Amino acid sequence: MATIGSTFFDLIDLYKRQDDSRMIATVIEMLKENNAILDDAIATECNQGVSHRTTIRTGLPAVTWGKFYQGINQDKSTTAQVDDTTGFVEHLSSIDTRLLDISGQPNAVRLSEAQASLEAISQEVASKLIYGDDNLNPEQFTGFAPRFNSLSAANGGQIVDGGGTGADNTSIWFVTWGDNQCSMLYPTGTQAGVKRTDKGEQRTLDGSSNPYFVKEELFSQHAGLTVRDWRYVSRVANIDASDLAAGSVDIYALMRKAFWKLKSHRVSGGRMAIYCNSDVLEALDADSTPTTGTITAGTTRESYVRLSPTEVDGFEVMSYRGIPVRQVDAITNTEAVVS
Repeated sequence: MATIGSTFFDLIDLYKRQDDSRMIATVIEMLKENNAILDDAIATECNQGVSHRTTIRTGLPAVTWGKFYQGINQDKSTTAQVDDTTGFVEHLSSIDTRLLDISGQPNAVRLSEAQASLEAISQEVASKLIYGDDNLNPEQFTGFAPRFNSLSAANGGQIVDGGGTGADNTSIWFVTWGDNQCSMLYPTGTQAGVKRTDKGEQRTLDGSSNPYFVKEELFSQHAGLTVRDWRYVSRVANIDASDLAAGSVDIYALMRKAFWKLKSHRVSGGRMAIYCNSDVLEALDADSTPTTGTITAGTTRESYVRLSPTEVDGFEVMSYRGIPVRQVDAITNTEAVVS
């Protein structure tokens, strides 16, 4: 059985959050992650309650070259339907009212815990947006990786093999967000994003069934993912992280291949972004401008740069071929080989 201090906010936790003047100190969020994919994703309300149905054209009718006095061949198109599910992640923050009274700053204490709850949910949803698999965990939703995880699948042509064969692989994702491309989901009648509900003072029982009172806040998010047209996504998989750090991976050659697999740059609609972790971003930066060797006469150093600055929502980010390159810490360096 877990001890109280391991699951409940206690007096020791309170003292650790106070400064010399007994005020609640600013907490340095060392566990905070950069998961820009959550900032870019659009959200769509499900059309089937807690799931979202997409109807896909799978076949075109046969047409006929006409002849005089000969009829027209009768044929029809074919379609298929795909259902994407949602799940919900929750956290209940409970703090003893007596402890809040002792603190002298009940609202500041609760806000300090609320920030941690919001970050925890953010990281969990970002992780599942990449790696979630409802076939393995039915309470979750399926992210991008299980959908693009086989070179021989129908959408295997959207995957670029980076050549890694070990267990220290990572990926780069090209994603197009739009109503008919990719979007996050939320169930019918609910809201997108995190919902924060102040439950106020609640009567609860301890391990001996004795009552006491807590102040509670409930944090929850309903989320899912739909990839309505997989031609708007491409994945550079099997990037060996150690080879990448050593500079022996031609990362831009892989990205070029992934770019030309997309339909997005040929058909307007949707908003594109590239997602990778900080190690890949560093490698892209390192390869952008040569640090050794002599620049060819008549060629400026700028002509070697493959990343360029662009603006997203008022912030400057780097871009590749005009597509923002965004840091997603949820993308790991421990991916299995995609074959």
